[in-house]
This record gives sequence, C-alpha cells and structure tokens, in this order.
Amino acid sequence: MWTVDQLVKILSENDQWQIEQTDQTIIIRNQDGVAAYLAVAGEQILVEAPLFPMTMVTDVAKLNDTILRTHEMFPLTNISINTVDGDDYYIAFGSLSSQSKQESIVIEVATLFVNVEGFLDMYQPLLIEA
Repeated sequence: MWTVDQLVKILSENDQWQIEQTDQTIIIRNQDGVAAYLAVAGEQILVEAPLFPMTMVTDVAKLNDTILRTHEMFPLTNISINTVDGDDYYIAFGSLSSQSKQESIVIEVATLFVNVEGFLDMYQPLLIEA
C-alpha cells in the first residue's frame, strides 16, 4: 500500500507538475494551473479536481443530463457534485486501488488533467461567462 510520502516522490518525477503536500493530501498542479488533489483513503487512492461551482451553470438539469450522456467519452474519470465551503461544485475524479502500480497512478493523474480540459471545453456552453 502506498503512503503519501511515497506518492509525493513518484509524482515529483514528472517535471510538468508542481507538487505540494499538506497533511495527508497531495496538491498537483499542471502547467495550465489546474489543481488536482490526491489522497490515500484505506484501500483506495482518490484524485480529484474541481471543475466549477454549480452557481456558474445556466441550466443544472441540462448539464447533468449532458454529463450522464457523455461521461463514457472520458476514460478513467467521473464527475460528482461535492459541497466545498458551503458551495456545491462539480468535481472530476478518478480512483484506483492503493495497491496499484506506480505507472497506473501516474496515468490516472495525467488522464485526469486531460479530461478536465475536455470537460471544461464540452460543458462551456452551459456555463455563465466569467
């Protein structure tokens, strides 16, 4: 089973990412400034990235329907709605076994970053312009 300290070491090998450790969470930032959060929880490694607050969505029902109809286009990544500091956010996430190989963990994080970009592009028409 992986520890956070071990994961920091393997994720730091990717020079495209900035790695920061806070308690039992690793913050991974890619070159576009997207932040992903990785944690080990029992038998799972969870990596997630906030997409946007629900308040930015012009039609929540339509976006939710679109997500459910298109999620298979984005391998290894799902979307959930989580409450963060009292506000609901759409969150992209992936999970894998805490027994996973190093390569699988790196692929999961890299895929999450690619998919976040894809989600933002695909769902942009349903968001309020910032």
